[in-house]
Amino acid sequence: MSVTWYECKVKYRKTHETGEQKVTTETYLLDAISYTEAETRINEEMATLTSEEFLITNIKVANFSEVHPYENSDRWFKSKVSLIAFDEESGKERKTNLYMLVQANDVKEAYDNTITAMRGTTGDYSIPAITESPILDVFPYFTGEEEQLEKFKVIEKSEQEEEEAQIEEETV
Repeated sequence: MSVTWYECKVKYRKTHETGEQKVTTETYLLDAISYTEAETRINEEMATLTSEEFLITNIKVANFSEVHPYENSDRWFKSKVSLIAFDEESGKERKTNLYMLVQANDVKEAYDNTITAMRGTTGDYSIPAITESPILDVFPYFTGEEEQLEKFKVIEKSEQEEEEAQIEEETV
């Protein structure tokens, strides 16, 4: 199932380290099924982040095909990846661009993380551009059911292993 990412701009009064309060507009990214769900989710997330009033100024579909968070990184970078394919009919190379959001501390690390994310790709590609993104944080959809499913799979595997062991004992 493909994920639709929404870029949400939120305006609110932020207290800086100096104690000074300024009205700022910040961009957040979250995945949702619709604009309505995106609005509901950003309201929930912002309620946990700030006690101040806030205003959602914009919600739009982001053109990211993949989002790759990395530990110990504090900024988000937009990587443009050109997939290169040979068109046999015309005899020309064809490039298809996709955009990835990669977490890193600097552009070099973003490039390395993009290469890491593209490791499983069998075709040729190039990375023509990496730019720092204004996105402050990413909120992927998580219901808590994922943990339950993982536990269920582990239980299911251990029961299956026991059954296989019993069958082996019976055949020996």
